[in-house]
Amino acid sequence: MAVSIVLSHISALLVAVLVLLWALAFRTTVFLRFYSTSVDGGATATATATAVAHFDHLYFVLHTLLMVIGFILFGGEGMLAHRWGVGLGWARGRRKAAHLWLQGAALGFGVAGVWTKFKGKKGVLANFHSLHSWMGLLCLLLFAAQWTMGFLSFWNRGEGRRARTLLLPWHIFVGIFTYSLAVATAESGLMEKMAFLHTKHGIPRSSLEFTLINVLGLTLAIHCGLVVFALIPVKHKESSNSTMTTRIGYGVSGVQRLSL
Repeated sequence: MAVSIVLSHISALLVAVLVLLWALAFRTTVFLRFYSTSVDGGATATATATAVAHFDHLYFVLHTLLMVIGFILFGGEGMLAHRWGVGLGWARGRRKAAHLWLQGAALGFGVAGVWTKFKGKKGVLANFHSLHSWMGLLCLLLFAAQWTMGFLSFWNRGEGRRARTLLLPWHIFVGIFTYSLAVATAESGLMEKMAFLHTKHGIPRSSLEFTLINVLGLTLAIHCGLVVFALIPVKHKESSNSTMTTRIGYGVSGVQRLSL
């Protein structure tokens, strides 16, 4: 198995650990308490307001876990299925199945992650006014279209061989673009959350939590680079081999014409 594949697996595991650590180990995330403090320092928030705040924060944690671990990491593993499947000695059909179902699982996690943002106390559309939310919706739509096209054209083989050959470069390009856009969307979400924690809850930028978020964002960017790097050489080789085959074919045709 190629070194780039192994490094991408390691970086994916590190991203998952960092996300879980952020979600479960810090009071400002899953265990945050929303209280309005009176002059004597007592907690005066009502039980209803506190329960709503807890649910909002629970949805935030679910959104983060579903989109980063489910959508991005599963999506990356699905993109690399044709690579690590070869290392495991899998046949082409089995690699295609792994690619299809890992991407399908990622799509399901993505839909569930977006659904959590509809469950806020400020209304259905309150969480869909930022650039982060618009990029996320675009990612999900592109991913759904990509998966549907892949299922109909390459798994179900609804198209002819020539049509599949023409679609394949676009399928690869849109897949890499959508994955990179998903990582960029996650990075914007981390920045948005850091701004919220700093302005609304007074968390200092030098805090341990902010350091963890920065490390998470950097590791996620490195993971994206490793995934794309692991994909590009294979496609480059296939393109080179295709060009060489085409030239050989032209040469053979020319020899045949000369012999005739």
